[in-house]
Amino acid sequence: MKQLFIIVIAFLCFSVEGQQTDYVDFVKAKAEVAFDNSGANQVLGFITYEFVVLEASDSIFVNANNFESIEYRLNGTIIDSLYDGKHVIIKHDFKPKTKHTLEIAWITQPSKALYFIVAEEDNAQIWSQGQGKYTSNWLPSIDDMNDKIEFDLSITYANGYEVLANGKLINKDIGESTTVWHYDMQKPMSSYLVALAIGKYNKKELTSKSGIPIKLYYYPEDSAKVEPTYRYTKQLFDFLEEDIGVPYPWQNYKQVPVKDFLYSGMENTSLTIFSDDFMIDETSFVDKNYVNVNAHELAHQWFGNLVTETEGKHHWLQEGFATYYALLAERDIFGDDYYYWRLYEYAQELLEQERAEQATALLDPKASSTTFYKKGAWALHMLHMKIGEVAFKKAVKNYLETYAFKNVQTEDFIAEVEKASGQDLTTFVLQWLTSAVLPEKEMRFALEKNEMTSFLLAMEESPYLSYKKDDNDDIIPSSLVHKLPDGYYPVQSAVVTKLLQKPKYPMYASLVTEAFQSKELQVRQVIAQNLSEIPSELKTDYESLLEDKSYVTVETALYNLWSNFPDARKKYLDQTKDVIGFNAKNVRTLWLVLALNTQDYNEDKKREYYDELVAYTSPLYGFQLRENAFKYLEAINAFNAVALKHLVAATTHHNWRFKSFAKELLERLSEDERYEQIIANLQTEQKK
Repeated sequence: MKQLFIIVIAFLCFSVEGQQTDYVDFVKAKAEVAFDNSGANQVLGFITYEFVVLEASDSIFVNANNFESIEYRLNGTIIDSLYDGKHVIIKHDFKPKTKHTLEIAWITQPSKALYFIVAEEDNAQIWSQGQGKYTSNWLPSIDDMNDKIEFDLSITYANGYEVLANGKLINKDIGESTTVWHYDMQKPMSSYLVALAIGKYNKKELTSKSGIPIKLYYYPEDSAKVEPTYRYTKQLFDFLEEDIGVPYPWQNYKQVPVKDFLYSGMENTSLTIFSDDFMIDETSFVDKNYVNVNAHELAHQWFGNLVTETEGKHHWLQEGFATYYALLAERDIFGDDYYYWRLYEYAQELLEQERAEQATALLDPKASSTTFYKKGAWALHMLHMKIGEVAFKKAVKNYLETYAFKNVQTEDFIAEVEKASGQDLTTFVLQWLTSAVLPEKEMRFALEKNEMTSFLLAMEESPYLSYKKDDNDDIIPSSLVHKLPDGYYPVQSAVVTKLLQKPKYPMYASLVTEAFQSKELQVRQVIAQNLSEIPSELKTDYESLLEDKSYVTVETALYNLWSNFPDARKKYLDQTKDVIGFNAKNVRTLWLVLALNTQDYNEDKKREYYDELVAYTSPLYGFQLRENAFKYLEAINAFNAVALKHLVAATTHHNWRFKSFAKELLERLSEDERYEQIIANLQTEQKK
């Protein structure tokens, strides 16, 4: 009988899950969430839902995945705990047009969607990532993004921490050891956008031109990184609000970095969570800044959060729009040439995907991120060109206002564009949205409207080192490097790249020497990355790269100089001994390995250098740094028991890319007889 009961429940949930929004509308939720701080990574909660029945039904459900304990009370009187491991099932004779309350109490230890992060002592983090259908792993909620709900969260956590959630902080109840943080949302959102973040933070506060409070969070030790990390934030916000033409739809906007985040960033409603790898210093800005991610996640507050796709087929309405409007915002900061150069880069990536026979239609729900993001952005760029500025802005404004706090399909957007422009977009839809074939000719025509990308296109086909205007005017690389306007580094870099591939070119040495004189860090970086075998006559010029304000350049130059000129290794190591690099310590970890492998260099400190490298494999550090350290230990064949223990632990990490890397590395090391038994013992211990 019990088995039959489970089968009936499973059938019930399977048969109604995709259709529940047709007969019930969840309107409001007030959730109370607490953490026991015992190290058990346990969530205790209580949530009250208000919902309206649209059509008669004998049951409804709420998604809840793998909860330890869960029970509910309907309308304050009916108590039950019917639960199949994925759904709380409420059996009742629901009548149309009736309102109800549903209270759910639960305990769970989530394996996904809510992450408890190991950090330095007394500096833990907890953060959520619900995109997809994951919020229901820690909060009983509705996985269907078509049901939008107003969520108010109250979160209890230990004193001394900042606790962030969607909406506005309206109150804090401070107790002896814990504080309850009360957040209020005034508008509805899909459940996957519910978020919280807990950690040790300071904050910088701004106000947008329209009066929206903007709060930028950072680790207390990162005060010097605040300006370069959050540079242009207010300008981005003000530009998007004005260009989109629809006011920012939420009460405030917050951004917070977290350790070991799964992606670059996530646009939770009013609370963007992003990887702390983007917390950068001034030197990092050239190579790795947060501007594009910042703009992209902010654009999602309109495209994705205010209006939300109905299903994966229309995912470009979120990612394509966010990518495109991020480019427009960057164009406002960096100019037209930058904008077209990024479009050129997107085009190259899309063409490479097509050559690999991996291209799909934009409306294919199984399309790649490259398609949703970059082909989507290109489609909007071409649509903008086709119908003109006035009609495009009018269409976007009408689209957002018409479907605010609702769900949309591509047809909804296209209808608004046709209405605003008076144009039939059948051909555009066929060419850009439903065809897997990339409209390369049209893209090329669009790029030729900009002089810099026109140069880049011409250089792709030119047999010369550079762009040849006509039969009598071959622009040599030196003139391109030194006579083009500032900011033309993509063209200059392309010229230098082609030059370095032709060492037998008659003027090779003199032209490379000239290229070294470029004021553009990106051009000099191209030399560092493409000149691994350094001619002796270029040694002095190449050594100057160690002084560049670029951690990528310094890392590359240090390795190449160390490899090419053994007699000068000590000099290069002394020159760079205090350079750390990005948060993943790219320069420092390389330096440690080179120091360990340089004969007669600080022999009395080599144990210290080795121990430092091993220490970076610890879970106390971000996975990017750990991966660097693991790679170098493998390269020098120098794992010890501590590093192996950390590697075994990494095979269960929540970041799937890092986890996969750790598993593959562990498999390789297990084939080495020196490590085989140690690894086997560690794996046995881990399973206990």
